[in-house]
Amino acid sequence: MSNAALFPLGMDLDAPSIAQKEDHDTHPKGVAPEEQFNPHGQGLDRKDHFIEKNGIRCAGSHLIIDVHGAEHLDDCGHIEKTLVECVEAAGATLLHIHLHRFEPNGVSGVAVLAESHISVHSWPENGYAAFDVFMCGDAMPERCVEVIRSAFKPDRIVVSEILRGRGA
Repeated sequence: MSNAALFPLGMDLDAPSIAQKEDHDTHPKGVAPEEQFNPHGQGLDRKDHFIEKNGIRCAGSHLIIDVHGAEHLDDCGHIEKTLVECVEAAGATLLHIHLHRFEPNGVSGVAVLAESHISVHSWPENGYAAFDVFMCGDAMPERCVEVIRSAFKPDRIVVSEILRGRGA
């Protein structure tokens, strides 16, 4: 497959990446492949990254963040810098960032994380952006709220939380 075929998907293989390399070792020493994905974790040191939050076992916290009356919503460089700051503040692991700028305005993009993702969709003409921040494990997605507030200086910010994977 050529690199040209991957570029439209945001995967320009010739561009340097700030993302961490993924670990493709799917068979830890001493664990047979059929045991590794045992849903009950029998005989394993299971690391499914599920958490307990407010007394509820879940896959993680998904924050829906709406910013209104915000600045810099058409600036890809500013948005990318903010996504990196969110990842660092949350203690997450960045794998890849892809942003797309629309003409005449607006940006959509995602930071793919080992712990899940942060996505953004902006409507600069309305001063509005929608952020989704979903993280599992020890990451702290709530720390992204203040990073976003500081970066975009919205008049108003609305945050909703969904605990994903409840009962799994």
